[in-house]
Amino acid sequence: MIEAVFSITHEDENPVKRVIQDENLHYIHMIFKKDEGLPQHLSNSNIYMTVFKGILSIQLNDQDFHEYLEGSVLNIPFQTKMNVKNRHYDTLELMVIKAPSPKVLK
Repeated sequence: MIEAVFSITHEDENPVKRVIQDENLHYIHMIFKKDEGLPQHLSNSNIYMTVFKGILSIQLNDQDFHEYLEGSVLNIPFQTKMNVKNRHYDTLELMVIKAPSPKVLK
């Protein structure tokens, strides 16, 4: 078999699922309920963030929170301060691609 196959699940007990982490990229599936999200941090790679479900509330560097609806795709540059939250009642589902892999940038 030439291809590698990975699986995306919708487990509520693990909101952040690292589907692929290799030398090329990181492919991460995230599901957050209201008032959940990620701790504030600096992006460790160039990031592509796709909103599959819900509304993403995100604060980048020193700007105010912006909101992005289902179907939005964001590109966030390397070393950007990020504050990612679900501030709405509907579940937020995201796919995050880090390319190149953060390992390459260290």
